[in-house]
Amino acid sequence: MLDKQSPIPIYIQIEEQLKQQIQQGDFPIGTTIPSERELTERFDVSRMTVRQAITNLVNDGLLYREKGRGTFVASPKVEQPLNGLTSFTEDMMARGMVPSSKMINFEILEPESDISAALQLAQGEEVYFVERIRFADDKPMAIERTYLPVKQFPDLHQDSFKGSLYAMIEKDQQLTISRATQRMEAGLVKKEDADLLQIKPPAAILMIERISYLAGEMPFEVVRSTYRADRYKFTTDIQR
Repeated sequence: MLDKQSPIPIYIQIEEQLKQQIQQGDFPIGTTIPSERELTERFDVSRMTVRQAITNLVNDGLLYREKGRGTFVASPKVEQPLNGLTSFTEDMMARGMVPSSKMINFEILEPESDISAALQLAQGEEVYFVERIRFADDKPMAIERTYLPVKQFPDLHQDSFKGSLYAMIEKDQQLTISRATQRMEAGLVKKEDADLLQIKPPAAILMIERISYLAGEMPFEVVRSTYRADRYKFTTDIQR
């Protein structure tokens, strides 16, 4: 029940009640919630108040709208801390999820100048270009496009990328990964990426570019990742 005498705005009270029902499983993942008209009657409030509560839950990633169909309960987002250097495989396993990948492209090529500069390559030096869809519990989460210097890893092949790249580098190559720099921005998905991620454009995505370094400040990787914004969120600890 709503407390209309409370200083807490009515739309926030509705939002909290719907959130509690979602968390309790009253509205299972992928099912529709009651319509705005039904909620208006249930709570005896205006449609604008109900719409504000639903919009907040959509913005929080608990719900999503499909035009002409209704508002649905979303899958919980994977929360990824930004204050640690881990691979996708390590991240998913730490959350009790099963990671997997689908190789889209594997080739050796001469990179564009920005990739070459980031990896400190001389003109003409080649890289492995690896394009993979990353899954968690068989759900597409991200597309990773990775560039690795051939001169650092001369014996790699397509099967080298079936598991964790970082585990392969540290265990098989006996190298130490020290740090990385990352840049993140929001965007709208491209048509070809939307098909791979099984989302409908225009849809929001998170784009991350990471340059990773071995001990001794030697760059060994540039990876450009496109994450589904409806299934991923990033967190960080900030201290004063």
